[in-house]
Amino acid sequence: MADIDDKQVLVTKEGLAKLKDELKNFEEVRRKEVADRLKEAISYGDLSENSEYEEAKNEQAFVEGRIIELQKMIENAQIITDSKAKADSIQIGTTVTVQNLTEHDDPETYTIVGSTEADPTEHKISNESPIGAALLGKHKGDTFKVKVPAGVFEYKVVKIK
Repeated sequence: MADIDDKQVLVTKEGLAKLKDELKNFEEVRRKEVADRLKEAISYGDLSENSEYEEAKNEQAFVEGRIIELQKMIENAQIITDSKAKADSIQIGTTVTVQNLTEHDDPETYTIVGSTEADPTEHKISNESPIGAALLGKHKGDTFKVKVPAGVFEYKVVKIK
């Protein structure tokens, strides 16, 4: 599997902006908050038995790790272009409506996004998820089966936009 140092990160323009905002927050706000907590904890004295100091050091490690991760993601970001999203087949960036033929549920609409932007609560599914991967390259009217943890489901592509 590719290391985060060289893994291409597929994002929309909005997704890249969110990553940049998160990075800015970590660099300008969270880093300072942790530094202040560390100073306060150090002022309590004996560091060997100072739980506030340990917690602040752990948080500092998390913040610095997340900053590095965000910097690499932004550095390796590839914006999903509208031309890809407007193809007649499903690509990353496409919004698609599918019908679960196995359970006869109401049709559901999803946008296929890169893994960094996936958010099921906003109906954004990763191109690396079982359903997202199965949808890639499909056309309106296609049916396909997907193996998910709950079993094998058959879906039909109802609409692509």
